[in-house]
Amino acid sequence: MRDTASVRGHLPDENPGFVGRRTELERVSAALAEHRLVTVTGVGGVGKTRLALRAAHRAAEGYPDGAWWADLGQLDGERLLVALVADSVDLADHTPGTAATGLCRRLAADRLLLVLDSCEHLAEPCARLVAELLAAAPGLTVLATSRRPLGVADEQTIALDPLPPAGPDALALLRRAAGEDFPAAGPAGEICVRLEGIPLALELAAAQIRLQGAEAVRDQLGSRLDAAPGARFDLLAHTERVWPSRHQTLRAAIGWSHELSTPLERLLWARLSVFRGPFDLASATAVCGGGPLDRATLPGALDGLVRSSVVRPPDAAGRHRMLDTIREYGATWLDRTGEAGAVADRHAAHFRGLARRAETEWHGARQLRWYRTVDAHHTDLRTALDRLLRTDPDAALDLVGSVAFAWSCRGRLREARDGLEHALLLSEARGRVRARALWALGVTLVLQGESGPAQDVSERCAREARHAEHAEHAGSTERGEAAGRDRPGDLTLDAAALAGLLALTTGRPTAAHVVVGHVLDAARGGPADSAARLRCHLVRVFALTGLGRLAEARERALRLRALCEELDEHWTRTALEYQLALTGLLEGDPAAASGHARAMLEGTRRLGASLGVALGLDVLATALAAAGEGERAADVSGTGEAYWRSTGQPRRGLPGLRALHEKYTDTVRASIGEPAYEEIFLRALTGLPQDGLDRALRGPGHA
Repeated sequence: MRDTASVRGHLPDENPGFVGRRTELERVSAALAEHRLVTVTGVGGVGKTRLALRAAHRAAEGYPDGAWWADLGQLDGERLLVALVADSVDLADHTPGTAATGLCRRLAADRLLLVLDSCEHLAEPCARLVAELLAAAPGLTVLATSRRPLGVADEQTIALDPLPPAGPDALALLRRAAGEDFPAAGPAGEICVRLEGIPLALELAAAQIRLQGAEAVRDQLGSRLDAAPGARFDLLAHTERVWPSRHQTLRAAIGWSHELSTPLERLLWARLSVFRGPFDLASATAVCGGGPLDRATLPGALDGLVRSSVVRPPDAAGRHRMLDTIREYGATWLDRTGEAGAVADRHAAHFRGLARRAETEWHGARQLRWYRTVDAHHTDLRTALDRLLRTDPDAALDLVGSVAFAWSCRGRLREARDGLEHALLLSEARGRVRARALWALGVTLVLQGESGPAQDVSERCAREARHAEHAEHAGSTERGEAAGRDRPGDLTLDAAALAGLLALTTGRPTAAHVVVGHVLDAARGGPADSAARLRCHLVRVFALTGLGRLAEARERALRLRALCEELDEHWTRTALEYQLALTGLLEGDPAAASGHARAMLEGTRRLGASLGVALGLDVLATALAAAGEGERAADVSGTGEAYWRSTGQPRRGLPGLRALHEKYTDTVRASIGEPAYEEIFLRALTGLPQDGLDRALRGPGHA
């Protein structure tokens, strides 16, 4: 879940360039008060997204469970529609079964506003999903934007027209975008009329005004828009969905911006259309370079596209993006150049390389940076995976095997599982790549609570690891390299760690201890040598705890934690803090348990892992209850329940903790009284989860 929020929910920041639309805004607000599905329709570039965002911000306070935003424009098909919507409402869905089931369960008892932006290319699957959600969640209201209605029963449609061309709002938008206070009479007013008050067209014109002046822009538009339609620009044929016959003006305005761009800018515009999400200069150079676009010329071409408002200026992280309508135009030109397949392949290769670097550097000081990089580029990693599943399944298996563990840590279990299962089915690759993918799939299944399928995958993973390492050892011997390399390698270590994790979660600590102990005893090296070794040592610590060998478990955990601090490794460190908190509880030291639980919560919040936060809140609530702090325990437990609901699962965790939680919770319920406990618990459950987490992290002595 997100770290901070002043209100429940998540909406993007509003565009400061919002102008006018007072009447339309009132119409949307009134429709939301009366209808459960409101769809703002209109042509591309007319301002549907801006209006919906302004209306959502205005309406948000009326929804106790918040207003949430889902940008569907980044999807290239319907397969990940439910996963994206689930992620947008902070449902890190860990449940098995159909994806929509978990989403329906998440929304069933809530009163919230869900905004689905850019539905037109997924109108039919959107309609099916919206109908299912509205039936399952009586408190749900949906605000959609689309170039055409969704066609759902009782849908209220609001058609958005351009700004009145001769009115003050169109001129105000042009002034704000150009940064110049034009008089109402003169070239600026004529530009507004010629461009029919279409906001995107006015923004493109404003960019040219900054470069050439208003009079030059007016004259250019006049010569072009007054020409016969066939002579205006070499614009290609576009689908009716993008370019309705009644709105050729926007088509002409974008074509005019294209014509005014330099040849290098046009080429870059076309190639950039392959990105579905935000991109930085490094990614643009890797994917779009070639021919006249090289490291020397590409940055200048990108700057030119930014100056002409074709590409949005970089955000604080240096990432650019293109509006859907402009990207679609570029994609049409990319098809015309004959480069579409080649650029898509370069895009897939680039993000496959990024995924491999992220996996390579997981074990070390750059773990957190790469974890966030994978998260930031999630949309394009998915786009690359979809491309490779069609064109190169072996490469697809390599890509998804590299990032699936990070996706699972982030709560994207459905996407990790979907990608892994598809790639494993389509790819015939054997060896290291397949073993790694099976390991990642096994971890995903364990986190989903699917112990039966996880057991099957765990056994397949172990067999594939042995096969791969045997082949590698045989190759080493044939090359005359050092003998004695038949010791377990990282693939076997990870297979053992998976088997141990599965044993732990099904209440078999002895089996977990035996399986990881066997491979660790046979393998060379220490826990700092690889991520796989570190994971095996982590499983052994948890197994020792489950076996009641608490002093040994604590001593090993402290040594491992110190090692993680040296490595600046975050994921294992948070898991060790959880284990140390559990050990503190079992040893009767609730104060120590509370400290470790808070350290775990800091780490899991940094990683954006809802399941980890839920587990950490449970152990903290148990420690507070064991210390007799009934009111704080009730508060933390209520917040924990909110986070558990965000995973779509009932409370779970290691069997030993569940028993302790029930024992100490019963004690504090009796000490402060059932009504008082329930009141505090429900107040935390229905409040902002982020606020509850902040309270939990403040510790004793703080309000």
